[in-house]
Amino acid sequence: MIRQIHHVQLAAPRGSEPELRRFYEGVLGLREVPKPPELAKRGGVWFRGEGVEVHLGIEDDFRPARKAHPAFLVDDLDAYASGVEIDDLFPGYRRIYVSDPVGNRIELLQAM
Repeated sequence: MIRQIHHVQLAAPRGSEPELRRFYEGVLGLREVPKPPELAKRGGVWFRGEGVEVHLGIEDDFRPARKAHPAFLVDDLDAYASGVEIDDLFPGYRRIYVSDPVGNRIELLQAM
């Protein structure tokens, strides 16, 4: 039986790790975690926060995920919503969609 999701994997283009760090650490507040040495050779970067882990792997023919996306619960949606329209179409939540630096879709939700 499945108990929980361990991590979400997203793709990114080669060389994008500095931009990804600025967004996932600096904007979203996740912390970078070291990749195992054998996996680190492939590039990419992993992040972790309370109850969430996101792995960004390098993909040579990268195309951003524009429909498929992770959805993260946040405490203060307004802190992320500057210039972005907030909707309440998902019952019980306020939400926004943003893109990470490489174009992957990210959903942020706050319980109402």
